[in-house]
Amino acid sequence: MSDIFHEVEEEVRRERFEKLWKQYGDYIIAAVALIVIAVAGFKLWQRYEDNQRLKASEELIAAQEAAEGGNPGKAAPVLAALAANAPSDYDTIAKLTQADVLIGAGQRDAAVGIYKSIAAKNSGPIGDLALLRAAWAVVDTTPRADMQTMLGKLAQDGNPWRFAAREILAYADLHAGLNKQAQSEFKALGDDKDAPEQLRRRAVAMVQYLANGGATNYGTVPQLPEPPAAPGAPGAPLQIVPPPVPAPAAPNGTPTP
Repeated sequence: MSDIFHEVEEEVRRERFEKLWKQYGDYIIAAVALIVIAVAGFKLWQRYEDNQRLKASEELIAAQEAAEGGNPGKAAPVLAALAANAPSDYDTIAKLTQADVLIGAGQRDAAVGIYKSIAAKNSGPIGDLALLRAAWAVVDTTPRADMQTMLGKLAQDGNPWRFAAREILAYADLHAGLNKQAQSEFKALGDDKDAPEQLRRRAVAMVQYLANGGATNYGTVPQLPEPPAAPGAPGAPLQIVPPPVPAPAAPNGTPTP
């Protein structure tokens, strides 16, 4: 008897499944097809993104090498295109490199504008690096208080960029004529074991430079006397050329050669 009940149960279950399939089978097939298409499309998009990133990376490296090799004219259009169209992060690095090229070309204001735009949009390490480069570009022409406002957050304890920011602020004090304060700040950087070794060496060199009076004005260089004017030029002394002396005559009355 149990076998009969089992067969009946299986038959009822099969009939229910067939009924459900007739009602919803097309929807199930469509849903499965959509899932397969979505997965395939995602894989294709990933491959496309990877190819775009690889292409952007190669173009960016080539542009950087061109700029470092003294050919900024070749690098500029490539960097501009990458800054406008490259995938995320690569466009930011391209803008940063573009600003570096502008600095090298003497276009400081344009470069600083790019640095500040990167810092405003990127709160991570690249944004902080852009802010530091902007600070170096304007430190000679910006009041010390404004430099403190620009770099105050980066110079705080615990910030990974604090040593670089403090070096710029020390230079700002030196540029403002606050030599003792600058010397103290450079000394603190040189003595800090956590600071990068290259930065510490620069700081120690600045301390020695200031200790030796490198920032003191020792007077002006005396003016050299003006060179004499060329003969015949206005203001040149008059030169009197004596007439040629005739050669002595030979015994027969003809001049000797």
